Amino acid sequence: MKYLLIALTVFGVNLLPAFGPPTWAILVFARLRWHLDAFALVTLGVIGATTGRYLLARGARHFKKRMPTRLGDNLEYARRALERRRARTLALFGIFVLSPLPSAQLFLAAGFLETPLLPLTLAFSLGRVVSYSLYVSAATVADQRFGAVVHNAFGSLWSIIGQALLLAIVCALPFINWRRESH
Repeated sequence: MKYLLIALTVFGVNLLPAFGPPTWAILVFARLRWHLDAFALVTLGVIGATTGRYLLARGARHFKKRMPTRLGDNLEYARRALERRRARTLALFGIFVLSPLPSAQLFLAAGFLETPLLPLTLAFSLGRVVSYSLYVSAATVADQRFGAVVHNAFGSLWSIIGQALLLAIVCALPFINWRRESH
C-alpha cells in the first residue's frame, strides 16, 4: 500500500507546473520513514516522474492552442530560434535534465514550443535513474550525518524563489517577440 501511495504521489507531484516537492525528496522521505526497498523506490520514482512530466508537456500543448494568435505566433518563433541553435539547445536541455534542478518548467516550455517530447522524456528518465539512485542510496547516511540539511531543503526560501523565477520565465515565453530571433 505504501508503494502505491508513493507512486501516486510522485505521479501527481510531477503533473504540477511548480511548487511541488522534488521527487528525490519524496523518495528519500519514504526510504527513511518506512525503510522501503531502494530499487522499488527508484523504479516507481522514475516511472511516476517521467509519466507526470510527459503529461504536463502534453497539457501545455493543449493550452497553447487556446492562446491568442499573437502569443501562439511568438511561441512558434521561439521554437524556430531553438531549432536554429540545435546543438546549444540540446546541451542546455541535457544539463537541465541530468541535474537535480526542477524540471517542470522545462517540460512546460517543451510543450508550449512543441519540441519533440520523446528524446527529452528519455533523457529525463535516464538522468532521473542516476540522480534518484544516488539520493536514495545516500539517504541513510545523509540522515545520520546531515539530517537537518536534508529536512531544511524541503521548503527553503531559495527553493521557493527558484521555482517562482523559473515559472515566471516560462510564463513570459509567449510575450517575447521571437520573430526577430528566428530569422
